[in-house]
Amino acid sequence: MSKERLYIFDTTLRDGAQTQGVHFSLDEKIKIANALDKLGVDYIEGGWPGANPTDTEFFQKNPKLKNSKFTAFGMTKKSGRSADNDPGLSALLNSNTSSVCVVGKSWDFHVDVALGIANEENIENISETTKHFVKNNKEFLFDAEHFFDGYKANQKYALECIKAAYNNGAKWVVLCDTNGGTLPHEVSKIVKEVTEHIPGKNLGIHAHNDTGNAVANSIAAVLSGARQVQGTINGLGERCGNANLMSLIPTFYLKKEFKEKFETNIKENDIKNITQCSRLLDEILNRKPNKHLPYVGAAAFSHKGGLHVSAVQKDPKTYEHINPEDVGNNRNIVVSDQSGRSNIMSRLKTIGIKIEESHPKIKKLLEEVKDREFIGYSYDGADASFELLARRAISEIPRYISIKEYDVTVKKDNNGKIISSAKAHLEVDKKVILCEGVGNGPVHALDNAIRNNVDKLAKYSQYLKDLKLVDYKVRILNTGTEAVTRVSIESTDSNGKNWFTIGVSANIIDASFKALIDSLDYKLYKDKAPASL
Repeated sequence: MSKERLYIFDTTLRDGAQTQGVHFSLDEKIKIANALDKLGVDYIEGGWPGANPTDTEFFQKNPKLKNSKFTAFGMTKKSGRSADNDPGLSALLNSNTSSVCVVGKSWDFHVDVALGIANEENIENISETTKHFVKNNKEFLFDAEHFFDGYKANQKYALECIKAAYNNGAKWVVLCDTNGGTLPHEVSKIVKEVTEHIPGKNLGIHAHNDTGNAVANSIAAVLSGARQVQGTINGLGERCGNANLMSLIPTFYLKKEFKEKFETNIKENDIKNITQCSRLLDEILNRKPNKHLPYVGAAAFSHKGGLHVSAVQKDPKTYEHINPEDVGNNRNIVVSDQSGRSNIMSRLKTIGIKIEESHPKIKKLLEEVKDREFIGYSYDGADASFELLARRAISEIPRYISIKEYDVTVKKDNNGKIISSAKAHLEVDKKVILCEGVGNGPVHALDNAIRNNVDKLAKYSQYLKDLKLVDYKVRILNTGTEAVTRVSIESTDSNGKNWFTIGVSANIIDASFKALIDSLDYKLYKDKAPASL
């Protein structure tokens, strides 16, 4: 039996750019478009040519895509103008794209309140806009804005709007849940009814996530007949976002219910790029990735409970619905106070330590992890600190930089400015080195005392020059005069791989210093730096 074709339409560069605090530069748009093209989506909506200088230049450059159709976005012609004389339509026509997606009203309430024109005039605008692009050999897509609300309010008129596009040559009619308030059972019912008027092979779904149902609504639409799905990378979009293509694409490609019925433009090797595509967007936006995103999140295939880990080691299918490598992700065995031997052994195997499960050092390591977590440590998010702990307990790890003493002061000058200063006495090759630094806080000063003096650290300077602190978090574990503080530090270097270290103490400076030294030690160990004499 031949499979039906399912099309993926990405709107990250237009819809995603409407997210609060998000703005894409020209170079960033090109990077994202190339990543989506490599993934294999069918359409990449580049933005609105003529709306702003960045979008206009982006369309002038016209990125050279191999797998995807570059698509321009705009709106139906304005009332009182012919399609040939509408500046907005002219910008779309001259956008160097073979596909054009145009949004128009399909809710009579919006036609009246937002446009202030008669219902019949709105339908004429849709018809004339469609004819204009079809006669100019553009593949035309019509986004029916607020369609589901319009359909529920005035079914007859909403259908007349989308028929005006389809009957005049629109290749696609996309049903939009613009305010994100429609629920999956409503989407199923309405899409099925619409397929009685317009073939499902010409219908698309564009869902917003205001009820948390954008992915579910998109799936419901496909199961009810729609054959194009619109969304964004990581569900980016205004308010609560859009349908997350990083969840939808693997579902359509890997899940039996869809895999047996549909084919997409995504190839077997392409789907493995999806995790990288997800994380590229977060890197461009300079924000921490959501670890709990389905399929692509760092925690999507993490296992913490000892029984779970034991079962996963015997058969991953017990707690994993797919193989993480299928989407370019990895399995992660978490070590915590809930851990059993299975967790410990799995993590040791991951970091390359070979040892029998019955070895006495395994029991000792497990007890040490639990004892440390009892006083506040948490190794489920501190991979580097755990590896150092394990290697010190089971095998040998070189001694690098020893801390003899440190001093941190905070003072307020006559101008009211807070000044933090730090001194650290470090020992390398039996030589004590004084490192000094200032910062906007005591921890920042302590960090600068080490990082700004790496040249003094003799043979370790070359290893530490590219070390960067990415994130710093503090958590107060209990209150009162004997409060315990836990500090987590995220670090990276020129290789691009991040690692996490942890420190716990009743003193925030001491906790920070422990986490910082672990970060230095891990960097030196993974780069195979020589031991201190």
